[in-house]
Amino acid sequence: MRLNGRRESDNVDDRRGKGGAKAGLAGIGGIIAIVVITLLSGGDLSTVFQNLSQSGALSSGQTTEQNYQPTAEEEELAKFSKQILASTEDIWTEEFKKMGKTYQAPKMVLFTNAVESGCGNATSSTGPFYCSADQTVYIDLSFFSTMKKTLGADGDFAYAYVIAHEVGHHVQYLLGDLQKAHQQMSRVSEKEANQISVRLELQADFYAGVWGHLENKRFKSLEDGDIEEALNTASKIGDDYLQKKHQGYTVPESFNHGRADQRHKWLKKGLTTGDFTQGNTFSPNYNDL
Repeated sequence: MRLNGRRESDNVDDRRGKGGAKAGLAGIGGIIAIVVITLLSGGDLSTVFQNLSQSGALSSGQTTEQNYQPTAEEEELAKFSKQILASTEDIWTEEFKKMGKTYQAPKMVLFTNAVESGCGNATSSTGPFYCSADQTVYIDLSFFSTMKKTLGADGDFAYAYVIAHEVGHHVQYLLGDLQKAHQQMSRVSEKEANQISVRLELQADFYAGVWGHLENKRFKSLEDGDIEEALNTASKIGDDYLQKKHQGYTVPESFNHGRADQRHKWLKKGLTTGDFTQGNTFSPNYNDL
């Protein structure tokens, strides 16, 4: 991506090296096992964190990171993340104006190892997430290295997609769709709740694609290979791909983010059309998503 000279968002709380929530040793293995399957968690994760806290997997103690010194690569990623967040602010402000609405930008918290959010305590192994309780995107920049090493998903636009996906959940929150979906999820079976979650995640992928389309239309920022990077990442974070990689088989009833082909499809649709109105993932039959 060509981002030279682009502004950085002021809505960033840089907590790197400042410590945060401490994970209990007994729960680390379980947390990692869960998160490998639900990589790139989005939406309101308060229920997940509450369950982990109640089970003792997370404790609310504080940890002090001694002699923390970010690498030059991490500093570049921090700058990049701030520029991408700034871009989402610009693009979604314009899109909301077209709808006669006012866009309220989310905050972004950069952290290392662990963090305390409005949805509870979380560790880096949780992956990037959006918390609707405080309207904030949380990310440990080391996640991008994990993407590359664990999934073979790499590239600046792939990283941008991760951030834009979480901001997509914020768009859902501002429109009231996130709240409605979570209310529905609390009233149905686990299988049905997972299907609603998939619809949310695919829509967030679509919104990330819309952002990418409009970002490029406005700033001509995309370079050769950028779109392929993002689409490759979308495929690598499908529930089926991750489950098969982690355990050798899939359990479709447990999918809560969408299959690889679905995530690829909806991200591509957003990138291709740039049309916010074509992202209704709630009306189609579930098998047609």
